[in-house]
Amino acid sequence: MSQRPIIGVVPLVDYKLESLWMLPGYFDAVAEAGGVPVMLPLTADAEALSRALDVVDGVVVGGGQDVAPALYGERGADAAALCGELCPERDAMEALLVPELVARDVPTLGICRGIQVANAVLGGTLWQDLPRQRPSAVEHHGKPPYDQPVHSVEVLARTPLAACVGAGELAVNSYHHQALRDMAPGLEVMAAAADGVVEAVWRPASRFFWAVQWHPEFAHKVDEPSRKIFSALVAAARA
Repeated sequence: MSQRPIIGVVPLVDYKLESLWMLPGYFDAVAEAGGVPVMLPLTADAEALSRALDVVDGVVVGGGQDVAPALYGERGADAAALCGELCPERDAMEALLVPELVARDVPTLGICRGIQVANAVLGGTLWQDLPRQRPSAVEHHGKPPYDQPVHSVEVLARTPLAACVGAGELAVNSYHHQALRDMAPGLEVMAAAADGVVEAVWRPASRFFWAVQWHPEFAHKVDEPSRKIFSALVAAARA
C-alpha cells in the first residue's frame, strides 16, 4: 500500500482573535480523499518555507482576505479603495510560495483567494470588486448555508476539470467579490460563469496546478464534484 500523501494547507488569519486557524472542511476533505492534512507555517522566511515544502506532497492555498493590489501592479494611496480586509502576512508568504510550488512542480489546489493570489503572483490582475467594477446578473457572493449552489459554471471540454467532474454545466457554491481580470501567462481557463467571470484555471506545464473560485471545502460532504476535486489533488500528490 502506498503511503498517504501529506497535504500542506495555508493557514487562515484572524486579526481580532490574534490567531491562525483552519476551517474543518479543508482538513476533512483532504483526509476523506486519502491525504494527511497539515497546516503550513505563516511565514515569509524563504528558508523556512522551503523546508516546510520538503515534507509535503501537495498544497492547498485556500480562502481568506482580499489580495493586496500591489501584488498585481496597482499601487498608490487609493489602490485598495475597493478591497475589504487585507492580509499582508499571507500576501508576503504566497508571493514566495506560489513560484516555489511552480518551480518544484508540487501538486497544488487553489480555492477562492487561492485562484486570485496565484493569478496575481504569476503575472495576472484582479477585479477588486465585481459589483462595482463588473456588475452582472450572476450572484457570486452567496449566503449561508455555504454548501449550497449559488450559480452554475460551464466546465470547458478537453480540460482536466472536465475529465474529473464532466464537461458542461456545474452548479457551484460561491462566496467572493474579487475575481480574475487579466489571466496570468501560463494559466488556462477550465470553467467560467455565465457572465464570463473565470471560475477555474490550470497550468498545463505543471503536473497538477488547479485553482477554483468556488468552495469545494464547504460542499464536499454533500457534493460529489467537490469530493472529486480533492481526490484529484491527493492522487496527484500520491503519484
